[in-house]
Amino acid sequence: MKRRTAKEEMSASVDLRDLAECVEKFSGKTIVLLGDFVADEFLYGDITRVSREAPVLILKHRETQVVPGGGANAANNLAALGAKVLPVTVVGDDEAGDALLSYFRAKKMNTSGAFRVKGRRTPRKTRFLAGWAHTVAQQVLRVDDEPHGPLPEVIRRKIQQKLAASLRHADGLAVSDYGFGVATPELVRQATAKLRNALPVTLDARYRLHSYARAGVTSATPNEAELEAEHHITISDDARDLAQAGHATLSAMKLHALLVTRGRHGAALFEAGGHLTHIPVHGPDQAVDVTGAGDTVLAAYTLALACGASPLEAAHIANIAGGLVVMKRGTATVSRQELLDAIRREASGAAS
Repeated sequence: MKRRTAKEEMSASVDLRDLAECVEKFSGKTIVLLGDFVADEFLYGDITRVSREAPVLILKHRETQVVPGGGANAANNLAALGAKVLPVTVVGDDEAGDALLSYFRAKKMNTSGAFRVKGRRTPRKTRFLAGWAHTVAQQVLRVDDEPHGPLPEVIRRKIQQKLAASLRHADGLAVSDYGFGVATPELVRQATAKLRNALPVTLDARYRLHSYARAGVTSATPNEAELEAEHHITISDDARDLAQAGHATLSAMKLHALLVTRGRHGAALFEAGGHLTHIPVHGPDQAVDVTGAGDTVLAAYTLALACGASPLEAAHIANIAGGLVVMKRGTATVSRQELLDAIRREASGAAS
């Protein structure tokens, strides 16, 4: 297969009408989400003064919000995009676990695959946001509360059984590994080995990306920093660093495609045969808040592949979804209608 020139790499495009037709099919798909559920907690406070005890701000507590984070945010985005979501995960028997399960039950999501572990903490990221009266609150501190120790073997077996059962009726599997022990390469390998149909299996792994090699993963969606960490490099403005690392990961993991998100630089799609496509950022290149953007990309990309889109079409859809969500504050989602409207606006602009 002929390798594209740099000009061809930058100019590869898709038919926006095809993208819209694909997104319209999202509501008919069932996606299994295997991953770490995280509670994203936001504490908002008004700045009153500087403390006399230490040079720190004193905040008057205004409100606290708890929303799905990590794999839970990916599941939330899948649901917002119209999919039927079957999460397979673990939560602790604590307040954060209660909040996550209550949230999804209120949305009528099937939570039978969310196993509670007695004595275990639900991962929680608490962000403190401070502001003066009539100003936008800014994050001043984050505190992470994480579980310790491996999952009990009985819970591992339950996860394995539930994953296998859920995949019998699924159109795709999305793996969201934040390093808290729910998703493992061996578990994914066991599940994909038993698949009767060729389903898209997508991966967003915060750490140990290459450990999922030969686990049946068809696509991965790391951000640039995660790719740098995997290869122990710093990707400069020279595109050769990115190209070398991306092609190496694609080959090492035996993927059909690798979608690397690059913040204000957009995204880069690596495909078999040495193909590399650079996709410009959608919308403004200055994000309002990047919290959870990778979860949105994983959700949109997985759903597009499940609807029969090519990796390039799915990458464009995910890039648009990511561009929309980073313009929202906090851990947010993008709805199917928002995504459709954005694609149609872009199509109208291209036609004019």
